[in-house]
Amino acid sequence: MNRLRLLSALAAAGLLPVLVPAQSASLQTTVIESDGPGEMVSTDTETTITFRDNVRVTGTNMKLSCDYLEVIVVRTGDKTATLGKLDKFRSMLATGNVRMIQGDREAACGRAEVRPEEEKVVLSGNPVVVDHDQNTRIAGEKITLLRGQRKVEVEKPILTAPPIKDLGVDKPAAPAAAPKQP
Repeated sequence: MNRLRLLSALAAAGLLPVLVPAQSASLQTTVIESDGPGEMVSTDTETTITFRDNVRVTGTNMKLSCDYLEVIVVRTGDKTATLGKLDKFRSMLATGNVRMIQGDREAACGRAEVRPEEEKVVLSGNPVVVDHDQNTRIAGEKITLLRGQRKVEVEKPILTAPPIKDLGVDKPAAPAAAPKQP
């Protein structure tokens, strides 16, 4: 089994603040493992890190699993260095059987894009988000979660929620009796 671990580099690159609420008390090291090959490719300005086959990510208040993961971080420092210094998290793309768990919320989809510069996460490929605490489930063609706004945008939404109590609408009135004929 080929295991590729990326420990403190992603934490130093700023991945954790994007995926966890600001009020988290203690930050946990982010660990990414895969059963397949991994690769890091750098340019003068960024480093792209890919993981394949049974990818598992654990970190502060977060677990993610998928078939393929691509993480892009901004690179700073010596441009001639083989790896360079990883400065800040630019984006993450997870595809294939994506499952994310954070607290009481769980999401499943075919594709998840984390875009920290836009402060959003975009789920597509039959996305479903379940909030176990609220006993709700939202599905649609595309779900966009907007960080810090308490806002979720859903294309063609289907919401499943707890029953609504009787709103007190009266039963329909009985039909009026026919007038008497003289």
